[in-house]
Amino acid sequence: QVHMVESGGGLVQAGDSLRLSCAASGRTFSTYAMGWFRQAPGKEREFVGVCWSGGYTYYADSVKGRFTISRDNAKNTVYLQMNSLKPEDTAVYYCAAGPGTPSSSRSRYDYWGQGTQVTVSD
Repeated sequence: QVHMVESGGGLVQAGDSLRLSCAASGRTFSTYAMGWFRQAPGKEREFVGVCWSGGYTYYADSVKGRFTISRDNAKNTVYLQMNSLKPEDTAVYYCAAGPGTPSSSRSRYDYWGQGTQVTVSD
């Protein structure tokens, strides 16, 4: 059974940094695209960024230059480094894993974590 568990969320002030982790178990995800999404209250879940098995990454425009995704395949873990956080980054953050090429579409991801709350105060 596959489990994906996010951690590292919390309450921070604008301009601060946080690093989220997502540990996967139940199968090896080294060849999977590992994505991050977020959902703010009353809004749709939106794409944040994705890291492919070869290290290729791309990001939503709203986080480009501030957020960085990395992965440690030996640990089956993906990270989201978030710098220069803004109040509008407040959301529940989800990691997801999907086979094939990276995508910003939620439908392309088969496995999801339960989410971790990130709150940025101004």
